Amino acid sequence: QVQLVESGGGLVQAGDSLRLSCAASGRTFSNYFMGWFRQAPGKEREFVGAIYWNTANPDYADSGKGRFTISRDTAKNPMYLQMNSLKPDDTAVYYCAARRWYGSGSYNSRNEYNNWGQGTQVTVSS
Repeated sequence: QVQLVESGGGLVQAGDSLRLSCAASGRTFSNYFMGWFRQAPGKEREFVGAIYWNTANPDYADSGKGRFTISRDTAKNPMYLQMNSLKPDDTAVYYCAARRWYGSGSYNSRNEYNNWGQGTQVTVSS
């Protein structure tokens, strides 16, 4: 059974950086997309970025391009979200998610992911 545990959230000021971690266990993650999503109060959960475990190629939502970086450690199975130049609009609960890739579907839709962590709160003050 896949288990995902996020950590690293907190309260920071605008312009600061933060690194979130996702500890993934329960299986090997070859052929998996690992994604980051976030949900602000009153809003839907939205795609932040994702990485394909086999190739380590990440992709990002426009909101994070140039500021966010996703990476993974194949030896320890964590995944990271490095967030720089944070803005108050980045305030949200951030979730780690995983989905098996069978060659079709999308990696940026929350409906495609069936494994989720509990989330970690990120608050950016102005």
